[in-house]
Amino acid sequence: MSARRLALDARLNAYREGGIAEYTRRLAEHLPPLMGEDRLMVIDHRKAQTPLAPAGMRAFTPPHHRLERWAFGAEIAPLRLDLLHSPDFIPPRFGARRYVITVHDLNFLHYPQFQTADSLRYYAGNIAHAARQAAHILADSEATKGDLVNMIGVPPEKITVHKLGVDESYRPLPPAEVDAVRRRLNLPSAYILFVGTFEPRKNLAGLLSAYKHLLDRLPDVPPLVIAGRRGWLYETIFQQAAALGVGELILWREDVPFAAMPALYNGASVVALVSHYEGFGFPILEGMACGVPFVASDRGSLPEVAGEVGLAVNPDAPEEIAAALARALTDSAWRAAARAAGLARAKEFTWAETARVVRAVYQRVLSR
Repeated sequence: MSARRLALDARLNAYREGGIAEYTRRLAEHLPPLMGEDRLMVIDHRKAQTPLAPAGMRAFTPPHHRLERWAFGAEIAPLRLDLLHSPDFIPPRFGARRYVITVHDLNFLHYPQFQTADSLRYYAGNIAHAARQAAHILADSEATKGDLVNMIGVPPEKITVHKLGVDESYRPLPPAEVDAVRRRLNLPSAYILFVGTFEPRKNLAGLLSAYKHLLDRLPDVPPLVIAGRRGWLYETIFQQAAALGVGELILWREDVPFAAMPALYNGASVVALVSHYEGFGFPILEGMACGVPFVASDRGSLPEVAGEVGLAVNPDAPEEIAAALARALTDSAWRAAARAAGLARAKEFTWAETARVVRAVYQRVLSR
């Protein structure tokens, strides 16, 4: 049997880090040794400063362009691909014999009010067709699988759930290494940490309100560090922090280098992720891997990642979030148990296992 031609669409990595881009990067790293006689091509965008596969294809079509599904299809058609994997879950309309997509979440259907018009047009406007076109769908969680079945009408047998992994650099670090990064980022010796994009679905509004309640309960509470980058509709978040009168205790750290992230987690007293919806929830997994307790929303996929670790809260109840944060900061026995349980659970999430499941899906699709 001749080698089959497969490709992984990694164009998004030229524009973003973390999230889907990190997922794609890890597949590009772990899949090649599993491919056997099959050939896997990684398709980078021509603007990528550090392409994932320098010898692979460099595409001209940018991700999320309004004509992307036609233009990218025309670019890959000469490759005569047996299978194309689209980790950003909107495949081209043509160009390969079969398609696998990864759907990370359906936030844009749950909370359309938290999206920009362009985002809704791209994702909500294409998801139903993409789900029909795909030979198989990978989902990050059972919650996302349920959404695909109930909201899009995808047959459950067409969906495979796979856990994502955590980078090996997320681990408990020596205090000296943590202190060096903390000083470089101008952070105090104790802080509450949020990591993620500044956008409404992350419920930063709820977290800020909870922090105000926490201040009323514990006047000497450590500052809240909000680390990430500005996303869709972020302006109101800064306005709310000022309106609540907590602006001096909110430390915004944008575009923290990836190499500094493990130390940033290690220095935190507690990680807070109280999103309205998450397709997976990397921050609580990264926090667990660093031995840091967390408070997380009881919505979406977060309970699947958390397991029995951490404190689950209603994201619409700021006083409940504040109470959980207070316990996480003051209950030393709980903190010790949460640290041990989190370190153990984090070991269950590896990119090698993610890639193994993805490769098995490729083989199943190609055998039809």
